Amino acid sequence: MKFVIGLGNPGLRYRKTRHNTGFMALDFLAQQIAGKKAKWQKNEKLNAEIIELDFESEQLLLIKPQTFMNNSGQTLAFLKKKYPQLTAENIILIYDDIDLPIGKIRIKATSSAGGHNGVKSIIQHLGTQDFLRIKIGASNEFQDNVPTERFVLQRLSGAERKTLEEIFSQIPEIISDLLSEDIESVMNQYN
Repeated sequence: MKFVIGLGNPGLRYRKTRHNTGFMALDFLAQQIAGKKAKWQKNEKLNAEIIELDFESEQLLLIKPQTFMNNSGQTLAFLKKKYPQLTAENIILIYDDIDLPIGKIRIKATSSAGGHNGVKSIIQHLGTQDFLRIKIGASNEFQDNVPTERFVLQRLSGAERKTLEEIFSQIPEIISDLLSEDIESVMNQYN
């Protein structure tokens, strides 16, 4: 089983903001794999919304932590109790990256949190930064005029959402490649 975790904030207020790129990517992924059968389940014990899907020859557990971004790693503590196979090697983390322009994607095998509080929390709870990441660009030309904490919580424009949907459409192929190829090949193909 692979654990695909998307980072975001719960609630309608944050739904279409830059910081919810991870949640949006997982929603898109679930729809592409399962279509209308894709039904998220709210799991109070895990403090997450989850959906289990068969994808090619692998079972995926898609996870949207329902803590706020800065505490995303707390969900891992609950998940580890239920899924002993949850290790850094079995995680693919999807999240926004304000160091990348919108429309860009970066695959990484290991990396620091880069100032992203959700990733910091994941690293803290896992005890390692060695896990697969799909970083999705969230930056635009107005970023320098707004404090980072406000910028990431701003709503995406219609054009930005359209750009992100083009990126999201690549996620199933990226995950397929991550499951079947070595990480260097995947990074060379998409970065």
